[in-house]
Amino acid sequence: MRISIFGVGYVGAVSSACLASLGHAVVAVDVSADKVAMVNAGRSPIVEESIDELIAEAVAGGRLRATTDVAEAIAATEVSFISVGTPSAADGSVSMAAVHAVLVAIGQALATKGAGHAVVMRSTVPPGTAEDLAIPTLERESGLNHGIGFRYYSNPEFLREGSSVKDFHAPPFTLIGAADGDDAAVVRDIYASVTAAVHVAPYRVSESTKYLSNVFHAVKLAFANEAGAILSAHGVDARAAFRLFCEDRVLNISTAYLRPGFAFGGSCLPKDIRSFLSLAAEKDVPAPFLRQVLPGNQAIIDRAFEMATAHGRQKVALFGLAFKAGTDDLRESPFVMLAERLIGRGYDLRIHDRHVQTARLTGSNRAFIEREIPHLERLLAGDVATALDGAGLAIIGHVAAEDRGALFAALAGKRVLDLGGIPGLAAVPGITYEGFCW
Repeated sequence: MRISIFGVGYVGAVSSACLASLGHAVVAVDVSADKVAMVNAGRSPIVEESIDELIAEAVAGGRLRATTDVAEAIAATEVSFISVGTPSAADGSVSMAAVHAVLVAIGQALATKGAGHAVVMRSTVPPGTAEDLAIPTLERESGLNHGIGFRYYSNPEFLREGSSVKDFHAPPFTLIGAADGDDAAVVRDIYASVTAAVHVAPYRVSESTKYLSNVFHAVKLAFANEAGAILSAHGVDARAAFRLFCEDRVLNISTAYLRPGFAFGGSCLPKDIRSFLSLAAEKDVPAPFLRQVLPGNQAIIDRAFEMATAHGRQKVALFGLAFKAGTDDLRESPFVMLAERLIGRGYDLRIHDRHVQTARLTGSNRAFIEREIPHLERLLAGDVATALDGAGLAIIGHVAAEDRGALFAALAGKRVLDLGGIPGLAAVPGITYEGFCW
């Protein structure tokens, strides 16, 4: 295909060279005459493994050239990639100045092209950029309608400096953000020779995934470095410990726990975080990252309370009290903490959890709930109907499979706060549904 790439920085240079190596005809566009001259001379404007050879070969073979002329580049191509920088602004937000300038320039060039064109955002941009900035700007400047005169896509990159050429040809997947009903065929075709799964998602999901990836990489590094310092202070070879830690592909290095939802609890996680932090304190090792884990977890419970009370005082039915479905372990359960907050504010609360029976609670589990909610027996409802009787709000944390049918059938007319992402709950007729983070 004939592709123009706006921005010949790190991502743009790598994309230009790699797309040309796939056989596409590429026009690199930049405001810097020096960068344009370097590319046209077959030299790379960045330092990266293999990039010099790829650019030299592409230019010599007539598959890559560079220009400062936006209109000429748009007229000569079918698809335009935007790969300009999005640095931090003074307040910590992302500066979209370069992105906006390129969108305006492309839109104005499209006004005179008179043919369909695809614009693909490769830069890392905040969720909402497509609908709130990119498409409106292109429509305003071009006088064309999205989906008719031009199409817009999001295509975040997952390139690591030092191995970007390899990453381009072997990405974890190819992600394309597109409008509803658009199968993104034009972008799929560009990557047809790249062996990787292709995922087409709504714009905001696509835009968010790149952010999630980089933030998670930073979280992993912060965790490894901080935990490593604590272990080292206690005479532990942290790298040896982490090598074994990474052998667990079921829970540690996996999709386990990476599902947004409600707060964690139970007898292990909170206790062991506090214990690990005590190891840090014992050796005076700073642990600012790990010290925010429990307060962050509490903030999630606080958010649920605010959502539950946002619509005024009413009777509340809470489904799920144990920290986890299918158990009666109440120790440090976030649902117990939420129930305490509601009771403390004077809410009339009934609770249904099929697996929690006060007569069967023993040991530290019983001691915990007697300390936190000493009158729990009076709040427990033996069935769904009793719990919902007179309630205006149903908070669904978790519910046993055998109770799900009765619950769904009895929810009509209720406001429902879903903390667990219960399958099918959002589609129950007659309810006012609110998902916790979906």
